[in-house]
Amino acid sequence: MMEKGFLGMRHARRVMLLCALLGAAGSLSAAEVQGIRVATTETGTRVVLDLSAPVTSKAFSLDNPARVVLDLPHSSMLPKLGMPDPAGAVAAVRAGRLPHNGLRLVFELNAAVTFQVASIKPSSDAGHRLVLDLAGPGAPKAVAVAPSAPAVPVAIRPAHAPSESGRDIIIAVDAGHGGVDPGASGRRGTHEKDVVLEVAKALAERINEEPGMKAVLTRDGDYFISLQERTKRARKAKADLFVSVHADSIADPDVSGSSVYVLSDRGATSEAARWLAERENAADLKGGIKLDDKDAALASVLLDLSQTASISASMVAADNVLKSLDRIGEVRKPRVQQAGFVVLKSPDVPSMLVETAFISNRDDERKLATPAHREKLANAIFTGIAQYFDGNAPDGTRLAGLRRAGATELR
Repeated sequence: MMEKGFLGMRHARRVMLLCALLGAAGSLSAAEVQGIRVATTETGTRVVLDLSAPVTSKAFSLDNPARVVLDLPHSSMLPKLGMPDPAGAVAAVRAGRLPHNGLRLVFELNAAVTFQVASIKPSSDAGHRLVLDLAGPGAPKAVAVAPSAPAVPVAIRPAHAPSESGRDIIIAVDAGHGGVDPGASGRRGTHEKDVVLEVAKALAERINEEPGMKAVLTRDGDYFISLQERTKRARKAKADLFVSVHADSIADPDVSGSSVYVLSDRGATSEAARWLAERENAADLKGGIKLDDKDAALASVLLDLSQTASISASMVAADNVLKSLDRIGEVRKPRVQQAGFVVLKSPDVPSMLVETAFISNRDDERKLATPAHREKLANAIFTGIAQYFDGNAPDGTRLAGLRRAGATELR
C-alpha cells in the first residue's frame, strides 16, 4: 500500500511538472499585438501587425460579405488599442477573443481579394511584425510601358534604349520608406517617409530642368515599395545613377548632419552570389552582357568587373554630393561611408544613399519640415550629381556630345 501511494505521488508530481512545463511553453509563445497599420501599396493593400513576440497564425477568407480572418493563438491585444482607419481594400477591422487565450482579427473588405501572410524579424528600428498582403483594390493606378510588359507605377516612365544617340542621362530618385513603413520619426511627429518624398520630388524637378538630364521617381506618393522593387524599377528605367533619399535617426538627439553611403565590398559579394544563383532569370547587365549563356567562372568574372566599376563610379558621384552638402550645412561624416544597404546592390547602376539629416535631432527635424530647407537639400544633391556627370557623361548621351563640342558647362 505504501509503495502504491509512493508511486501515485510520483505520478502526480510528474503530471504537475508536465503542466508547469506546458504552461511555461504557452507563456513563451504568447504575444501582444501592439499596433495595427493599414495602407495601400503598388499591388493592393498591406496590413502590418506590430508584435511583442513572434506568433503562429492562420488566415482564411469568407464571402457574403467579403472578409479575411486572421487567427493568432496564445495572443492578445494591447489594452485600448484602436482599430485602424479604412484604407485600400479594407473597409473595417474588428477584433475578438478565441478559446484558449487566442485573438481573432476580422478584416472587412470592399471586394474579394487574394492574400498572403508573412512574418518579419526585428530590425534596428522595428520589432516583430506580421504582414498581411491583400492583392486587389486599393493600389495606385498604373500604366503599361508596352503591351507585353507588366504594369509599372506612373512614377516610372519609359526610358531610353542603351544604343540611342543623343539620349538624356537618366537618374532614378528613390524616396525611402512609404505607406505602412513610416521610417524614422522625430520628436515633433515628423515622419521620414513624408519629408524625403518632398526632397525627392524637388530633386527630380531640378534634374528635369537641366538639358540632357531626366529624372524618374521610384515612388511619387505615400505607398509601400519593397527594397528589391526600388532597384528593379531603376534598372527598368535604364538609370545611369540611383539616388536613395533618407533622413537618419539615432538614440543620441544631439547628433546631426548629413552623410552619404555607397555599397560595401561585402554587400557586393553577397549580391554577386545572388545574381549568379539566379542568372537564368536575371535581366541583362547594361551594355548587353548576358549571364544565362556563360559558365559559372566567366559569369562570376563579368559580375565582379561590373560591380567593381559600379562601386568605383558610385564613390566618385557620392563624394561630389557629400562635398556639395557640406557647403550648405553640417555633414556627419567627412568621407563617403560604405554599407550593405539592399537598395545599393544593383551590380551595373552606380548607386548612393543620402541621409539628408538626423530627424531625431530637434534642429534637423525643424529644418526638414520647411519647404525652403528641403529645396536647399535637393539643390545641393543635384549640384553634386551634375558635377559628377560633367566629367563622366556616358557615351551616346546628349551631355557627352555637348562636352565634346566644347559646351559642357552645366547651368
